[in-house]
Amino acid sequence: MYFLLTILLLQAATNGSDTSVLTLISRSGTVAKGVLIVLLFFSVVSWAIIADKYFAFRRAKKQNGLFYRTFRKGTFLNDLANAAMRLRSSPFAKMFLTVYEEITSHGKSDTAPTIKSLSLPPHERILRAIGRAGLSEQQVLEKNLSFLATTASATPFIGLFGTVWGIINAFESIGGAKSTDLSVVAPGIAEALIATAMGLAAAIPAVIGYNYFVHQVRNLSSEMEEFSMELLTYVEQQQVIGK
Repeated sequence: MYFLLTILLLQAATNGSDTSVLTLISRSGTVAKGVLIVLLFFSVVSWAIIADKYFAFRRAKKQNGLFYRTFRKGTFLNDLANAAMRLRSSPFAKMFLTVYEEITSHGKSDTAPTIKSLSLPPHERILRAIGRAGLSEQQVLEKNLSFLATTASATPFIGLFGTVWGIINAFESIGGAKSTDLSVVAPGIAEALIATAMGLAAAIPAVIGYNYFVHQVRNLSSEMEEFSMELLTYVEQQQVIGK
């Protein structure tokens, strides 16, 4: 609705004046320009986060699949660890490396070990290592999502503030001109509504991106929880955990 109203006002603001968006912005006051700069900052950073997160989740999913297939076939700890080190974007690989470090720091072997060949830490230490790795990876996945949430909730209000301020100035100008003709009213209102349009333009992608990535985090967190159970079962089956 605000976008439509802005377009209509821009079309109505004729009488030989330049009504392009850039011209309207250049004619805006200091406060309005400051609001637009803030909104532009939020928009640019939000799009950067959305792009970064999109490719990060794609890499994580792809490398999770690669490591899981290796994990299901693996026998030697070193083989699995080498595979995990090549797949640094995989939460599964990082979880395995945390457990691997816990195991190898507790028991050493001169040969390339199977998990059977090591003296392993107690069950509770393995559980804590897996839980710690899972929480760490979840924090990585959720990084910067709070900025998207802030953008989605705050920018419409920032834009509304700019619009209200602009309308106040517009009405003062109308009062000074002592005319309510549309050619006098429309340019000032159009300048004011640009802030609202910018606020919505920043908020809408942030809302969509935030909801999408929260859903992805939940899915990956569920997969990590399932993998942690498989990892613990794998270690137990190989008699790694001291009883």
